[in-house]
Amino acid sequence: MLKDVLQKLNLHKKDPLQIHGYQSYGTNEHIYLLGRALEDEGVNLDKTGFVNAFKNAYKQFKSDELPKARLKIRLPDDRILYAVTDNEGYFKIDEKIANLKSLTNDEGWLQLELSYDDENQKRLVNNDNRFAAQMLIPSDKVEYGVISDIDDTMLKTGVTSLLKWRVILNTIFRGVGKRSPFNGAADFYKKLHLGKSGEASNPMFYVSNSPWNLYHYLEAFIKHNNFPKGAILLRDLRTPFDRTPKPEKPHKQHEIRNILKTYPDLQFVLIGDSGEHDADIYIEIAEEYPDRIKAIYLRSVNHEKRAFRVRGLLEKFEITPALLVKDSSTAEEHARDLGLII
Repeated sequence: MLKDVLQKLNLHKKDPLQIHGYQSYGTNEHIYLLGRALEDEGVNLDKTGFVNAFKNAYKQFKSDELPKARLKIRLPDDRILYAVTDNEGYFKIDEKIANLKSLTNDEGWLQLELSYDDENQKRLVNNDNRFAAQMLIPSDKVEYGVISDIDDTMLKTGVTSLLKWRVILNTIFRGVGKRSPFNGAADFYKKLHLGKSGEASNPMFYVSNSPWNLYHYLEAFIKHNNFPKGAILLRDLRTPFDRTPKPEKPHKQHEIRNILKTYPDLQFVLIGDSGEHDADIYIEIAEEYPDRIKAIYLRSVNHEKRAFRVRGLLEKFEITPALLVKDSSTAEEHARDLGLII
C-alpha cells in the first residue's frame, strides 16, 4: 500500500496501535479470551451520516494488523498472562487458572487489562498502553443460557436478498444509529436474560457469521438498542487466497458446541431465523444434546420459500419445543408458557 511505503520513508505518520479485546466467556477455572492487535484507523461509530458510515466501514475492513506482537493480560488481582498474536494479529488465551469468579461483578463480567509487552510497540501506542477486555462467567443465580444469531434475528440486514446486496448496502452505508432491530426483540431478550425469577442474569451469547472486522459495529448496535450485554462470537474473514485449513465444523456449530461443553450443567434457549441455516444447525445441536436445549425460536424472514422449508423441518422435530414466529410477542408468550420468563 502507498501508506506503508510512505511510512517506511518517514513521509507519513504511523498510526497509533490498539488492542481489541472481544467479549468472550469462561468459567471459574478457565479463561478463554479472544482479541486482535492492530493499528488504530480512527473508526468513530458515533459520527452520523452517509459519508461517515462509508468511511467507518472502509476503515473496519482495511485493518492493518500486528503479527507476532507480544501482549500482556492483567487480571484484577494482578495475575499476569502473556500471548503472541498470529499472522493476522489475532490472539487467544485458552488456559486453566483458578478462582476467577471471585473477581467478577454481579452480572458475571471479569474485567481484564491488555497491553503491549514490547518496547518498540509501546512507543507507538497513543495512550498509556492499557486496553480493556471482558470475559463472562455465569453467576450462581442463572437459570439457563441464551444463544442467539444476530443478522435477521436481532438486526434487520436483508440476508435473503439477491446476492445479499441489502446486507452490503446496510453495512457500508448505514451507521449504527440508523440500523433497526426487530420490534420487541430487545424486550424479549431482556426478559430471557432475567429469567423466570426476574433476577437471574442468564448469560447471553451472540453468535454470528459476520467477520471480526464488524465486532465494534455489532457491539455498538447491541448496546444502542438495549439488548442484554453478552459474549460476541464472530469469525475470521477468509479470502479466496486464504490457504489456512478450513475448520472441521462451520463457525456457528463450532461455537455453540464449545459453549455447551464449557457449561455442561446449563441448559440453553436457541434463537435464530429462517433466512439461512439456523434451523438445520439448531436441530442438529438439539439431536446431539437432547437434554440441553429448552426451546428453539426462529424468526420468519420475508422469504416464503425458506419459511415453508423451515416449517416442514419443525413439523417433524419433537425433541424440544421449537417455534417459527413472525414477531417477538409470539415468542414471548410461548416462553412464558414454558416457564422461561415472567
